Amino acid sequence: MKVLVPSALRSYTESSQTEASGATLDEVLMDLDIQYPGIRFRIIDEQQKVRRHIRIFVNGVSAELLSQTMHANDDVVIVQALSGG
Repeated sequence: MKVLVPSALRSYTESSQTEASGATLDEVLMDLDIQYPGIRFRIIDEQQKVRRHIRIFVNGVSAELLSQTMHANDDVVIVQALSGG
């Protein structure tokens, strides 16, 4: 499936878009980590939760659970929240 990567994580992928596979969202993120070591830790914290400044969308809908079922034709968008003042 197609995965869009935010600019803050492109130092791993060297591209704004990549491909990954898996039966669940967690497996997709693990596949990304196999391809780009260290990227999963920037998305998922030590409690196995999506980091608070990251949002993941699957086919345009916010993905809340890492156990979400995935399909080969799904589009995944990883978004990093911006903050500041």
